Amino acid sequence: MSDTDSIEAASRRLSLALEALDEAAERRREADRGAQALANQVHALDDDRARLAGELDQAAARTRALETANRDVAQRIDQAIETIRGALGSDT
Repeated sequence: MSDTDSIEAASRRLSLALEALDEAAERRREADRGAQALANQVHALDDDRARLAGELDQAAARTRALETANRDVAQRIDQAIETIRGALGSDT
């Protein structure tokens, strides 16, 4: 093998190695883009979870307030019924 043949063979090997390096770099860039997209999705899901947790807390507080108001109204109705019964019973 002559010096020219050796240089050409080395040049081909270098070209192949550079192509392989470019392909590996592109795969890495794609993987990094995928990882960033996943991180963005996780962040969005975390924001949604926090928002939903706040809404749930508000709904639970509203439910407790309505239950309390319901009990109060039921007691008042019971008292009104007893008062009316007492008044009707006194008249007879």
